[in-house]
Amino acid sequence: MMDAQWHTLSPDETLERLSASPEGLSAAEASRRLGTYGPNVLQPGKAASPWKLLFDQFRNVLILTLLLATVLSVFLGHGIEAAAIAVIVLFAVLLGFIQEYRAEKAIDALRSMAAPQARVMRDGREQLVAASDVVPGDIVLLAAGDRIPADARLLTAVNLQVEEAPLTGESLPSEKDAAVRLPAHAGPGDRRNMVFAGTTVSYGRGSAVVASTGMQTEFGRIATLLQQVETEKTPLQKNLDKVGAALARAALVIVLVIVALGLFRGQSFIEMLIFGIALAVAVVPEALPAVVTISLALGVQRMVRRNALMRRLPVVETLGSTTVICSDKTGTLTRDEMTIRVIHISGITIDVSGSGYIPEGSFTAQGGGPVPGTLQRLLTAGVLCNDSRLRKNPEGHWEITGDPTEGALLVAAAKAGFDIAEVKNRFPRIEELPFSSETKRMVTVHDDQGEPNAFVKGAPEVLLDDCTGYLDGDGLHPLDTVRRAQVLAEAEAMGRRALRVLALAEKPGARLQEASGNLVFLGLAGMIDPPRPEAAGAVQHSIEAGIRPVMITGDHPVTAEAIARELGILRDGRVMTGAVLQEMDNDELRRSVGGISVFARVAPEHKLRIVEALQKNGEIVAMTGDGVNDAPALKKADIGISMGITGTDVSKEASAMMLTDDNFASIVAAIEEGRGIYDNIKKYLTYLLSSNIGELGLMAGASLFGLPLPLTAVQILYVNLATDGLPALALAVDPPEKGIMQRRPNDPRQGIFTRPVLALMLAGGIWSTVVNMSLFHWALHSGRSLQEAMTMTFVSLVLIQFFKAYNFRSETKPIYHSPFANRWLNVAILWELVLLACIITVPFLERVFSTFFLTPEDWLVVLLASLTVIPAIELVKLLIRKKVL
Repeated sequence: MMDAQWHTLSPDETLERLSASPEGLSAAEASRRLGTYGPNVLQPGKAASPWKLLFDQFRNVLILTLLLATVLSVFLGHGIEAAAIAVIVLFAVLLGFIQEYRAEKAIDALRSMAAPQARVMRDGREQLVAASDVVPGDIVLLAAGDRIPADARLLTAVNLQVEEAPLTGESLPSEKDAAVRLPAHAGPGDRRNMVFAGTTVSYGRGSAVVASTGMQTEFGRIATLLQQVETEKTPLQKNLDKVGAALARAALVIVLVIVALGLFRGQSFIEMLIFGIALAVAVVPEALPAVVTISLALGVQRMVRRNALMRRLPVVETLGSTTVICSDKTGTLTRDEMTIRVIHISGITIDVSGSGYIPEGSFTAQGGGPVPGTLQRLLTAGVLCNDSRLRKNPEGHWEITGDPTEGALLVAAAKAGFDIAEVKNRFPRIEELPFSSETKRMVTVHDDQGEPNAFVKGAPEVLLDDCTGYLDGDGLHPLDTVRRAQVLAEAEAMGRRALRVLALAEKPGARLQEASGNLVFLGLAGMIDPPRPEAAGAVQHSIEAGIRPVMITGDHPVTAEAIARELGILRDGRVMTGAVLQEMDNDELRRSVGGISVFARVAPEHKLRIVEALQKNGEIVAMTGDGVNDAPALKKADIGISMGITGTDVSKEASAMMLTDDNFASIVAAIEEGRGIYDNIKKYLTYLLSSNIGELGLMAGASLFGLPLPLTAVQILYVNLATDGLPALALAVDPPEKGIMQRRPNDPRQGIFTRPVLALMLAGGIWSTVVNMSLFHWALHSGRSLQEAMTMTFVSLVLIQFFKAYNFRSETKPIYHSPFANRWLNVAILWELVLLACIITVPFLERVFSTFFLTPEDWLVVLLASLTVIPAIELVKLLIRKKVL
């Protein structure tokens, strides 16, 4: 029943539409409606079974090709090699399964936010029922601390305030009004006459008639969006899919051609089949899935040290391609902690430094003059006319219990050196009038050395009408029309800066009933949920890195614009509201989204549409957020980033990355790390595939020229798994190049295989083929045995791979530029050289690998031949630097 637009109806019209009454439903009617509408729970979508998720991991060309290689290895009698490939496949499959299984848990977290019980009117009396049994038409009773069980239209509201930040992104509790009727286009954050499932009453009391339950609530709508969102593959996954498909096609074509040529020359079918299998093994880089997975896992460990926790492994490399960061405002760019920025007293404006609830800061009068002594009186009023508490939690973080605006007054007093507990004890409260939406003020009366003293705080336009005097350094003065207009103008100026403004006043000697007139005006306090201190720098760094920051928030446009301008997000772009966005079709939004820097007052589906529009424009989108309302967009974005401290479980489960310190600056650090990982992925892919091209060229060339097999199947598998694997892993942790954050993001449309990468990969592979073919042919015709010639070729191939590993550390910089900076590569190469020496000199290994003990002359020839790859690749780098390639 969500489409009835309940916020446009009066309470009586709503009751009539729902066939309900203020006395509540009867038990029998509630039972009937429960059968009609179903339980008030979020229904799980059609989730894939674990078995299906596991089976889907095998729908990958590279995995299938590796499985085929396993079968072929068994056919050849190489059980150890077959087991090694099978372990790699199992590792990759299980990792993918775990990631996808965890991704299915987002809606379970959303479901856990539902209220366990609800107070309703049934059969004319108050009853406590399970929230799952609440039905449309139930009358729900609300009090401070209650979790609201369903979406409902308010019938009564007495000073009712509801914490809706998880749903709307609002920094402050929403003040509710049962009497108001709102236009149809009002979004959830503007529906002051409604309360929503999963939100919490922070103040006051009220009653409401349930309008929507279960999947028809706003939370249910988010759950539906989550179920409908399909997670996109990362650029690396797409590239690896293409590589796998290309390798499989290449293996099939080459095997068929070469087997056919062999048969044409009269060679036996079995001999050529074995040769074809060896070629197929040479084409497939068996170590690739393991290297990709392990390198991403190592990258994740480095990111944890920079306060970024990756929840979906493949997304690590996507960070390097990020072109847009769509950030929620509350709790992400801001602290979600109201802070007094400006105080206006005695005609003087005072700037207050510090951010959030940390009681550290200073007071500076604008214009450089002294801070008036009346500041102490205003702060005293702020402490006494206050129901909140400021404390340090066990983790050492300062926090507020109670209303955030009252908390801001306590923090300001603490910055001025007040002992808050001592002040409250010195002036005990004797009477009070709580804040209400009708009076727009709060009054407390305190015992001041035996005399009553009333302190009042509230909206400036209301409170000033009751003030007849004001305090300054010279004492009490009449508040005339001119002074009153000046104060109101100052309050309006604060409002234009998106500050929430409170006026404070007192009346010495007055009891509660006497505190409604002849007040002494003390001053104004302007507060805001401020940007994080490090956010502006992080925004600037992202812009320098070619990444466009965009703010997407459910907060008011004025507040959003003020924060965006302060952070440097809103420079050339525009501000768009959710109401305007709602009127745009998808094509119009796609055309406009590139020029908009701030989206304000948006609903969850709007965030999702914005992300989709950016993606259709070719952007790689990182979306940050901490609320339930962010979850669908977090799941849809290329990189969903949730907040580890303030984030809801729903947003965490929907995200791919979580910031453990809730710090926007950590995103930029993660992107820097992601760019380094992306560069390293290119390095080891270039290395691995270049090596495979060299092996394939060697085997194919030998067949085409009628030469014997230059390598055995065991030697090929050793090169692919061991010789290629360890240096590739070492390249995965190569130190990042300088200036990595001063360049444009990686072009996702271009992919990993850029022209420089292809040039280096082909040059290395072709040169390896030419050198090794020439060496093999020379060795066969220089009086050496076939086994000796094969061993020389095997050693030359391995050494060329090692030299290429150092060459491929940079696409452009020469090999002599910090050649041994990667200590892990040095260790890997040293270890592989020891293994290579053992394979050639240890008799047992000689038999396994069919090698031959080489003479010093053989070693010299092999070393000189393999060294030629260095100038060959350096020539290609020179052409890349000169933009020829």
